[in-house]
Amino acid sequence: MSAPVRVAVVTGASSGIGAELTRALRGQGWHVVGLSRRPAPDADEHEECDVSDRASVEAVAARVLERHPQIDLLVNNAGHKGPAKFVGVDPEALETIMDTNFLGGVWCLNAFLPGLGAGSHLVNMVSVAGTVAYGPYSAAKHAQLAFSRSVAVELAPRGVSVHTILPGFSETPGFPQEGRFPFPLNRLLVIEPSLIVERTLRAIEFDQREIVVPRRYAPGAWAQALFPGLVARVLARARIDV
Repeated sequence: MSAPVRVAVVTGASSGIGAELTRALRGQGWHVVGLSRRPAPDADEHEECDVSDRASVEAVAARVLERHPQIDLLVNNAGHKGPAKFVGVDPEALETIMDTNFLGGVWCLNAFLPGLGAGSHLVNMVSVAGTVAYGPYSAAKHAQLAFSRSVAVELAPRGVSVHTILPGFSETPGFPQEGRFPFPLNRLLVIEPSLIVERTLRAIEFDQREIVVPRRYAPGAWAQALFPGLVARVLARARIDV
């Protein structure tokens, strides 16, 4: 008897990390349902969905769960870059980044929760920006990080494993990195989506609950926690756009 096909739902599956992860999962035999505003040609199935729209998420989840009552993996990956500063921020731009990068994951989890049971996995694609206080994107990712850590506790009784992925600067269509850092700093700081996908799949396989990709970014998070004043002064002088 052949093993049952594992079903994965990946948000933001049309490009970047989401598309790369979709291809990798299919290569491992997963059946992938891609959720995105644009077509996701690498997925087995695609549902048009804006994760910031709760009604849209709930409608899509209902259709997917009708076809696939059991979801083995849900990946909250959808996200985009927003305004650089809080001071003078456009209110609609701020609401959009929070709705997509933070609340989108909350809506997706609750909408797909009926399909998540013992042995299922939830992956929240956060960012190392969520560990450093610098601007609206950082704040949205910090909220997503707190969400991920919180639901790891809440979902434990259901037997659902939660994996929090904290990637560094990655070269994707939505987050182009060319020219951001001078050579050779760019080689040290900018990573390819393939590395994030590789580490994510490893986290699922070996039940790693929270990882920084690459590991060399971890000291930045430690510095923020231990020396917030110093980090604030350094960022103020450097004017680094995270």
